[in-house]
Amino acid sequence: MRLLKTLRLATRDYGHEWQMSSCFVLALAAVLGPMLVLFGLKFGIIGGMLDQLIQNPENREIRPVGSGRFEQDWFDRMRHRPDVAFLVPRTRSIAATMELDSTASKRIVRVELVPSGPGDPLLQPGAPLPQGLGSVVLSTNAAEKLNVVAGDRIGGSVTRRLDGSNQRGRLELTVADVAAPAAFERDGVFADVSLVEAIEDYRDGRAVPQLDWRGAPTDSERQYPGFRLYAESIYAVAGLKDELLRQGIDVRTKAADIELVMRMDRNLSAIYWAIAIIGLVGFSLSLGASLWANVDRKRKELSVLRLVGFRTGDIVWFPVTQAFYTGLLGWALAIGIYFGAAYAINGMLSEQLAAGQAVCVLLPEHYLLALAMTVTAAIAAAALAGWRSARIEPSDGLREI
Repeated sequence: MRLLKTLRLATRDYGHEWQMSSCFVLALAAVLGPMLVLFGLKFGIIGGMLDQLIQNPENREIRPVGSGRFEQDWFDRMRHRPDVAFLVPRTRSIAATMELDSTASKRIVRVELVPSGPGDPLLQPGAPLPQGLGSVVLSTNAAEKLNVVAGDRIGGSVTRRLDGSNQRGRLELTVADVAAPAAFERDGVFADVSLVEAIEDYRDGRAVPQLDWRGAPTDSERQYPGFRLYAESIYAVAGLKDELLRQGIDVRTKAADIELVMRMDRNLSAIYWAIAIIGLVGFSLSLGASLWANVDRKRKELSVLRLVGFRTGDIVWFPVTQAFYTGLLGWALAIGIYFGAAYAINGMLSEQLAAGQAVCVLLPEHYLLALAMTVTAAIAAAALAGWRSARIEPSDGLREI
């Protein structure tokens, strides 16, 4: 009961001296509001750059430099690594082409063959995948030139020169899907690895019995000159690059661009937290000194509370309660300042931003973190005034009567 009465008295006193209380709240909002705007800019700009890095699969790609000799065992070992999201072998680039035609177009389109499979980062999740020797996914450019859509039938042909004569192998293909324009900007076909291998075998003069293409027997031990490899995330690119370099495989990645953005994030975070800590410490000291002076000013009233039966612990809650109100109201006002500033900043830069993009943005957890830090700092500042109020004796009030 005494504690409830203390809280009620502190609340009524806080409202009674609303001019001084308002000054405390405004002082806190003046410190916290700009910090929220600063953090919103930092999170919006750097967070947007990180989102672009994360969402663009090209930033997770690891490309081999030159040609090598990779056997199936190497692919099996690498696929078991947790930092590898997608890995398929590549055939020789000179053999990874074919010509396509359709009844809906008079054009014959020469396309690049891109080995693909389940989990290909360049294809939409859940979209149909190329399967076997009769199904492919076309790039947008190739589909437009052939005037076909998903489900249509197209013809494919591959040429070779064998035994002094020019030969051509034909096959019928089904368009399983059309990839997004950003997936492959040239004329290309995402094909199952078995189809890419079959076309390479035919060009090398070997037989492909599944397509009734004649030639020499196919080698059982196949070696691949390259691969398509994507890391699990942008944060795993550097580690995979180092592992491949240890294996003697020279690769090219965008690790430098990723590290640049991450370094900017770390540096800006350090600068922000330094400013935030300085601001909160300065405000805490200012609020603590003000509450200390407030306790001295109300020394007689607090001593009277001691006379009527309130204990030391009850009196300590008096400045703590008022500090809590200051922290809560100051945080609410600072959030209002942030919303106004963020709306203005995003509005001014809306023409330079993509749809749904914002330069100044905060997440719900950021508001809760700011509230927790603000209230904690305010209550910590009230500890000085609480210690001062605990030293007030009941006789102090009698001396001033």
